[in-house]
Amino acid sequence: MTDFNSTPRDVNGTANGADCETSSYSESELLAKLKRYAKKAGAKLVLHVLKLRYAFWSPNTPAWAKAIIVSALVYFICPVDAIPDTIPVIGFSDDLTAVAAAVNAVRDNLTPEVVAKAKAKHREWFGEVVDTEVA
Repeated sequence: MTDFNSTPRDVNGTANGADCETSSYSESELLAKLKRYAKKAGAKLVLHVLKLRYAFWSPNTPAWAKAIIVSALVYFICPVDAIPDTIPVIGFSDDLTAVAAAVNAVRDNLTPEVVAKAKAKHREWFGEVVDTEVA
Protein backbone atom coordinates (compact mmCIF):
# COMPACT_ATOMS: atom_id res chain seq x y z
CA MET A 1 0.00 0.00 0.00
CA THR A 2 1.33 3.40 -0.96
CA ASP A 3 1.56 5.96 1.83
CA PHE A 4 1.33 9.74 1.51
CA ASN A 5 5.05 10.00 2.20
CA SER A 6 6.09 7.58 -0.52
CA THR A 7 7.16 8.37 -4.07
CA PRO A 8 4.28 9.76 -6.15
CA ARG A 9 3.10 7.35 -8.84
CA ASP A 10 0.63 7.60 -11.66
CA VAL A 11 -1.81 4.86 -12.66
CA ASN A 12 0.93 3.10 -14.59
CA GLY A 13 3.24 3.06 -11.57
CA THR A 14 5.65 5.67 -12.86
CA ALA A 15 6.43 9.04 -11.32
CA ASN A 16 4.28 11.66 -13.02
CA GLY A 17 2.27 14.87 -12.60
CA ALA A 18 -1.44 15.29 -13.29
CA ASP A 19 -2.48 17.22 -16.37
CA CYS A 20 -6.25 16.67 -16.00
CA GLU A 21 -6.29 13.46 -18.01
CA THR A 22 -7.16 10.16 -16.34
CA SER A 23 -4.02 8.60 -17.81
CA SER A 24 -1.99 11.07 -15.75
CA TYR A 25 -3.39 10.61 -12.24
CA SER A 26 -0.64 11.54 -9.82
CA GLU A 27 -0.29 10.89 -6.12
CA SER A 28 1.82 14.03 -5.74
CA GLU A 29 -0.88 16.23 -7.27
CA LEU A 30 -3.56 14.64 -5.09
CA LEU A 31 -1.49 15.09 -1.93
CA ALA A 32 -0.60 18.67 -2.85
CA LYS A 33 -4.24 19.62 -3.40
CA LEU A 34 -5.37 17.90 -0.20
CA LYS A 35 -2.69 19.68 1.82
CA ARG A 36 -3.45 23.04 0.20
CA TYR A 37 -7.25 22.91 0.41
CA ALA A 38 -8.13 20.34 3.09
CA LYS A 39 -9.73 22.80 5.49
CA LYS A 40 -11.44 24.78 2.74
CA ALA A 41 -12.72 21.67 0.94
CA GLY A 42 -14.12 20.30 4.16
CA ALA A 43 -13.77 17.17 6.22
CA LYS A 44 -16.45 15.26 4.31
CA LEU A 45 -14.84 15.74 0.90
CA VAL A 46 -11.38 14.92 2.23
CA LEU A 47 -12.58 11.68 3.83
CA HIS A 48 -14.25 10.62 0.57
CA VAL A 49 -11.07 11.42 -1.39
CA LEU A 50 -9.01 9.39 1.08
CA LYS A 51 -11.38 6.41 0.77
CA LEU A 52 -11.03 6.53 -3.00
CA ARG A 53 -7.27 6.88 -2.81
CA TYR A 54 -6.83 3.86 -0.57
CA ALA A 55 -9.35 1.82 -2.60
CA PHE A 56 -7.41 2.64 -5.76
CA TRP A 57 -4.20 1.21 -4.30
CA SER A 58 -5.91 -1.89 -2.90
CA PRO A 59 -5.06 -5.02 -4.91
CA ASN A 60 -8.65 -6.20 -4.34
CA THR A 61 -10.24 -3.30 -6.22
CA PRO A 62 -11.27 -4.35 -9.75
CA ALA A 63 -10.18 -2.42 -12.83
CA TRP A 64 -13.67 -1.01 -13.53
CA ALA A 65 -13.78 0.49 -10.02
CA LYS A 66 -10.26 1.89 -10.38
CA ALA A 67 -11.34 3.62 -13.60
CA ILE A 68 -14.19 5.34 -11.75
CA ILE A 69 -11.89 6.25 -8.87
CA VAL A 70 -9.23 7.73 -11.14
CA SER A 71 -11.83 9.79 -12.99
CA ALA A 72 -13.14 11.29 -9.75
CA LEU A 73 -9.67 11.94 -8.31
CA VAL A 74 -8.45 13.59 -11.50
CA TYR A 75 -11.55 15.81 -11.47
CA PHE A 76 -10.73 16.75 -7.87
CA ILE A 77 -7.07 17.46 -8.75
CA CYS A 78 -7.73 19.37 -11.96
CA PRO A 79 -7.80 23.14 -11.44
CA VAL A 80 -10.25 23.58 -14.34
CA ASP A 81 -13.69 22.27 -13.43
CA ALA A 82 -17.37 23.24 -13.53
CA ILE A 83 -17.20 25.52 -10.48
CA PRO A 84 -13.76 27.04 -9.75
CA ASP A 85 -12.47 25.99 -6.34
CA THR A 86 -11.57 29.60 -5.55
CA ILE A 87 -15.24 30.66 -5.33
CA PRO A 88 -16.13 30.94 -1.63
CA VAL A 89 -18.70 28.50 -0.20
CA ILE A 90 -19.61 26.71 -3.45
CA GLY A 91 -16.14 26.23 -4.95
CA PHE A 92 -15.81 22.58 -3.98
CA SER A 93 -19.46 21.57 -4.42
CA ASP A 94 -18.84 20.09 -7.87
CA ASP A 95 -15.79 18.21 -6.56
CA LEU A 96 -17.86 16.82 -3.69
CA THR A 97 -20.57 15.71 -6.11
CA ALA A 98 -18.09 13.91 -8.39
CA VAL A 99 -16.23 12.28 -5.50
CA ALA A 100 -19.42 11.27 -3.64
CA ALA A 101 -20.84 9.74 -6.83
CA ALA A 102 -17.64 7.72 -7.25
CA VAL A 103 -17.74 6.58 -3.61
CA ASN A 104 -21.33 5.47 -4.11
CA ALA A 105 -20.48 3.66 -7.36
CA VAL A 106 -17.59 1.70 -5.84
CA ARG A 107 -18.95 1.35 -2.30
CA ASP A 108 -18.79 -2.46 -2.41
CA ASN A 109 -15.02 -2.13 -2.92
CA LEU A 110 -14.53 0.13 0.09
CA THR A 111 -13.38 -2.64 2.39
CA PRO A 112 -13.12 -2.19 6.15
CA GLU A 113 -9.33 -1.99 5.71
CA VAL A 114 -9.65 0.81 3.12
CA VAL A 115 -12.11 2.77 5.27
CA ALA A 116 -9.94 2.30 8.38
CA LYS A 117 -6.86 3.66 6.59
CA ALA A 118 -8.83 6.64 5.27
CA LYS A 119 -10.25 7.41 8.71
CA ALA A 120 -6.82 7.10 10.34
CA LYS A 121 -5.29 9.62 7.91
CA HIS A 122 -8.35 11.87 8.27
CA ARG A 123 -8.05 11.73 12.07
CA GLU A 124 -4.35 12.62 11.78
CA TRP A 125 -5.22 15.74 9.75
CA PHE A 126 -8.49 16.86 11.38
CA GLY A 127 -8.38 15.30 14.85
CA GLU A 128 -11.74 13.61 14.35
CA VAL A 129 -13.62 11.61 11.78
CA VAL A 130 -16.99 12.83 10.64
CA ASP A 131 -19.57 10.19 9.68
CA THR A 132 -19.92 10.77 5.95
CA GLU A 133 -22.08 7.96 4.61
CA VAL A 134 -23.14 8.54 1.03
CA ALA A 135 -26.88 8.34 0.54
